[in-house]
Amino acid sequence: MSNSVGEIAAAYRTNKVKEEDGAIHNWYRFVLSFPPHLVKYYLEKFDVSESERILDPFCGTGTTLIESKINLRNSIGIEANPIVRYATKTKLNWNINTDELINVALDIAQKVNKRLLNEGIDDRSLVSNNATFLRKLPEESEKILIKNSISPVPLHKSLVLLEEIRNSRSEATQDHLILAFLKTTVKYASNLRFGPEIGVGKIKKDAFIIDPWLDQIRTIAEDINDLQNDYQDLNAEIIFGDSRNSNQYLSRSSVNVVITSPPYPNEKDYSRTTRLENVLLGSVKNLHELRSVKKNFVRSNTRSVYKEDNDHEYIKDISIVHQIAKQIEDRRTELNKTSGFEKMYSKVILQYFGGMARHLSNLRNSLAHGAKLAYIVGDQASYLRVMIRTGSILAEIAESLGYKVADIELFRTRFATATKEDLREEVLILEWTGANGK
Repeated sequence: MSNSVGEIAAAYRTNKVKEEDGAIHNWYRFVLSFPPHLVKYYLEKFDVSESERILDPFCGTGTTLIESKINLRNSIGIEANPIVRYATKTKLNWNINTDELINVALDIAQKVNKRLLNEGIDDRSLVSNNATFLRKLPEESEKILIKNSISPVPLHKSLVLLEEIRNSRSEATQDHLILAFLKTTVKYASNLRFGPEIGVGKIKKDAFIIDPWLDQIRTIAEDINDLQNDYQDLNAEIIFGDSRNSNQYLSRSSVNVVITSPPYPNEKDYSRTTRLENVLLGSVKNLHELRSVKKNFVRSNTRSVYKEDNDHEYIKDISIVHQIAKQIEDRRTELNKTSGFEKMYSKVILQYFGGMARHLSNLRNSLAHGAKLAYIVGDQASYLRVMIRTGSILAEIAESLGYKVADIELFRTRFATATKEDLREEVLILEWTGANGK
């Protein structure tokens, strides 16, 4: 196994979107797990032909699928978060009339501006708003948002804009209009800030909405107009589903390549980063629906572990996972940590690696003989500073399921202030040489 990425140039190790790679990928705000150029690297390394099919079972906002399509390769993704799946589906649709997109957007902007002025709100000025009535979200939806996610006036403006978009008669462009709305609302109108974790930043009592939205529409139009190839015959789709049950969505022996980054066992609730967008579009209306969505995630944090979970059964013979779970529990006892969340730390580890084992197990039936797989994963020390070498553990799980571990390549390192150690982010390279899932 490689101690370093070796043949991968420094440019590929950089976890940043290059300026030339931003088109389409940046249509929607997203947390970057890996850059587009890393996908291109593995397409080249695996020598993926035009007849082969690429899968991203933890699709997110579509980095693998978009880059595959740009490079004229067929792809399919699986995503359990409804708003993220919607964003990726829209980002993959380049078959729209950009003149119509801009004209419809300008018409909507005019209507929104007129409505707001009639209500005492001038979106061209943030100091002269005298609204007597402000639209609100349903109370049950408001409850699942991070407090102060968006202030009353910007929320009102956003809801008016969304209503006019939905009232427009241009079905062909509506998804792109809405996607631009989502990015604009979160980036310009909301109070949310994004770093390693999502939180609330400076409270904006008011914010511009119409002009930033139009700018985003123009960016989408420019990106589509700049496309160099004919993508009509390519198949790029994204399925709304649970990646642990990929065999339910994929045909036998239909996947030749996997390039993906699953969630890390790091106590990060991945549903929080898109909570506002899911609520605005009504994809998730209340706590019950939120829980239903989270139950389709690999268990990576204590906020998404449920009594009925049994993924740990898939790793009952993987001793290293049980050893780490015991280390975490022993450490918790030693430190006298007694909160409900802390008592669940060891269970998260069992459910996380069990969920990944379930995913790899069920995926086998859909892999073609000789399929190559790249999993971008990272070391973690989120649970009471107990080190979790994710890549090597997943390699052991994969081998137990019949996969060949070809390599573990170093993607990058990051220094953890809590443990004073370098945490590795790696690319676990697997090969499938079995047949029919056996």
